[in-house]
Amino acid sequence: MSRLRASVSLIRAVVACVVVLAVVPLAADEGMWLFNAPPVRTLQERYGFTAKPQWLAHLQKSAIRMNVGGSASFVSADGLLLTNHHVGLDCIEKFSTAEHDYAKAGYLARTRAEEKKCADLEMNVLMSIEDVTPRVAGAVTPSMSAADADKARRAAMNTIEKESFDKTGLRSDVVTLFQGAEYQLYRYKKYTDVRLVFAPEASISFFGGDPDNFEYPRYDLDICFFRAYENDKPARVDHFLWMDPAGVKDGDLILIAGHPGGTDRMNSIADVRFLGDELFPFFLDFARRREVLLRAFSERNEENARRAHDELFFSENSRKAWIGYIDAAQDPAVMKKKAESEAALRRKVESDPELKQKYGDAWQTIERADAVFRSIFRQHALLESGVAFDRVLFRKARTLVRLAEENSKSNSERLREYRDSNRESVEQQLYSEAPVYDDLQTVELASGLSHLVEVLGLDDPLVLQVLAGRSPSARAYELVHGTNLKDVAFRKQLAAGGKAAIETSDDPMIRLARIVDPKSRELRTAYEQRVEEPLRQAYAKIARASFATSTGETYPDATFTLRLGFGTVKGFEEAGRSLPWRTTIGGAFTHAAEHSNQPPFDLPRSWLDAKPRLNLDTPMNFLSTVDTIGGNSGSPIVSRQGDFVGIFFDTNLEALGWDFVYDDRQGRAIAVDVRAILEALQQIYKADNILSELKQK
Repeated sequence: MSRLRASVSLIRAVVACVVVLAVVPLAADEGMWLFNAPPVRTLQERYGFTAKPQWLAHLQKSAIRMNVGGSASFVSADGLLLTNHHVGLDCIEKFSTAEHDYAKAGYLARTRAEEKKCADLEMNVLMSIEDVTPRVAGAVTPSMSAADADKARRAAMNTIEKESFDKTGLRSDVVTLFQGAEYQLYRYKKYTDVRLVFAPEASISFFGGDPDNFEYPRYDLDICFFRAYENDKPARVDHFLWMDPAGVKDGDLILIAGHPGGTDRMNSIADVRFLGDELFPFFLDFARRREVLLRAFSERNEENARRAHDELFFSENSRKAWIGYIDAAQDPAVMKKKAESEAALRRKVESDPELKQKYGDAWQTIERADAVFRSIFRQHALLESGVAFDRVLFRKARTLVRLAEENSKSNSERLREYRDSNRESVEQQLYSEAPVYDDLQTVELASGLSHLVEVLGLDDPLVLQVLAGRSPSARAYELVHGTNLKDVAFRKQLAAGGKAAIETSDDPMIRLARIVDPKSRELRTAYEQRVEEPLRQAYAKIARASFATSTGETYPDATFTLRLGFGTVKGFEEAGRSLPWRTTIGGAFTHAAEHSNQPPFDLPRSWLDAKPRLNLDTPMNFLSTVDTIGGNSGSPIVSRQGDFVGIFFDTNLEALGWDFVYDDRQGRAIAVDVRAILEALQQIYKADNILSELKQK
């Protein structure tokens, strides 16, 4: 559900599933559509566009999901792929050093030998979809308690995934759609050898910084190129997108293929009130706390700023996003629209005796589940979702502790993330050789421990155990500087030793994970059995009621799985002024000059030097009405022909309300224009090797 997504998004795992109800007509370009249930009729009737199966299959297999919470696409037969700089930043910073800050200075590999390998980046390409609803839903019987239903459903999903993985070798994930009304098995081809080819300087990839974030006009080259490898050679792919140098024009139909993380579009009114009143404000406060901490740390010296750059960017971005979500949840117009939609469906259910018997109790179930979650969500967020301990070293300690415990169970009984079919992904993160910085880890963990004390109280039994008689700062220093988990070989040795090694380990971070785990598991179990499972069953009823009382094409809310969207290139009106559908490269120089070329409006030296060579009228960023949300970052935007014309990287503030309700009166998605990408590669970076590869159709 959305509330779990809100917690996990803080560690870049954005997963949610809430039912979309087809009670009222969809807005003009609304929809995050399944590739196996595309809006064929809508596209044909509205735009005269026929989404043929082969067109969809090609786009599906050109699109990529990144394990850092973003999207990408193949753009050459040799595994070259394009995503946003802010999506690739995690990888870039992990091989940067004080001597070579590739995030700040940029990077260009002019030969394949110079392409730099990422520490722990995983990419997934969706190869097939199979409906497994009868098997998963059939594992649960009406007489089961919520606890038994949760266990039976988990066992069925784990088993299906293992069977698929053993048979195909492909990553296999059972995806919950319409909150339990449907279950589909997604099979992915996985790439774990990913190497950086090109990244521009940070100052142009995030030009305008926090002041311009979620704003418009924008002038960002938010891109970077990577390459997928197999067996130490560039991957050969059959499906990739050709870059159309003609780009787009005002009014064009465009389509987007990406992995929107999670939306709450048709939550019940009870759900929305809980989100707006309690959950969103809690995470907004957390984002602000982290932002202040990281900014103070960064301002001490240049090396601190380099180490904290990615985390600070994420905290700033989160803070603005949470504000936008709260504004939407507190908007009377949004609440009125949602209340009317819910009331319309409930009237239909109440007026039909058969529907009332089957589905009439769903809304009461949701209210009861929300009441339970209200009582535990702060503790759940701090402990299970990791707000108090969300640092690299603790995450690795928790993984080792839980891996040892879950390995002693059958696959069907394990926690979802420790199922056999997901083992490779868990181990890739656990044994990552990415650098760990003691100073940054210490200040962040100290802040987390202090937050734990503030919420639970200094006399709380768990707090007393965690602090072990020390202040949060002193305890964080002791934990970070005393652990051996920074050593990959030590992690592997502990994992190989199993439960015995974990239970006898005197490593302070492992001991902390052992202290926290019982309470954390208790909260997780309470959430899964008393909140998630009742909500799953209730929303499945609402979905089926919606299907029974309405017609037309519909789509489930976002689940960080591949979706198709569509819209038109279009500007908007704001405060009495007309904002155009595009900005230009020349506009970037004007914007910089208006701010005396001072950070965060400072163009890189490479751009200033290249200005005489540039076509300043080249479109830089463009607006559209395509339906997007977090997780879509890096998604390719294509033309009717299926050719690459841009890459999504942001929305304006008005579009943040799309978490609840799509509204294209002012909300817009923002993309980097393909023409700016090609112009920059040619005239600024002289990246002839990349340009040559992109021209091969």
